[in-house]
Amino acid sequence: MDALFYVVPCLILAGVLFVGYRVTRRSGEIRAAWNSGLTAEGRCLRTFTTTYGNGRDQVRTMLHHVYEFTARDGRVVRFEEEGGPATTVEGDIVTVHYAEGARIVATARRPSRAGLAASTVGVLAILGVVAAICVGFMITYHDMSSEFPFGDDTTESVTIEGS
Repeated sequence: MDALFYVVPCLILAGVLFVGYRVTRRSGEIRAAWNSGLTAEGRCLRTFTTTYGNGRDQVRTMLHHVYEFTARDGRVVRFEEEGGPATTVEGDIVTVHYAEGARIVATARRPSRAGLAASTVGVLAILGVVAAICVGFMITYHDMSSEFPFGDDTTESVTIEGS
């Protein structure tokens, strides 16, 4: 039973580390696309939304865009991006910033280095708080369980004087 109080926080920590890795990686990809100086004219092929939540009072939607452009080397690249502007609809022409390589990384977001840095730091800060809570919980549980052993089979005998 004690393992449960270590396994669950460790699973949460693993999830936090994975999300932190993904956020940092995507931030680096967007920054690389902006810093490369390569742009192309792209077209919005499709827009759609995804919904998530508990299905009752906490439903959130995320707007997605699917873009296509032709890179400098002639490759036709199609990519999907979350959270773009709601004013971009199918058929719109957009400026795509991209970085070349074996796998082309692209974004249709306008360069906003401060905004990207702020959002990345904000998400990482929240993830850091969650990680600190998990580690704090495990340390506190360990200290409490070593100070007051739960489930020990030791019984203390109590003697009442005067009986």
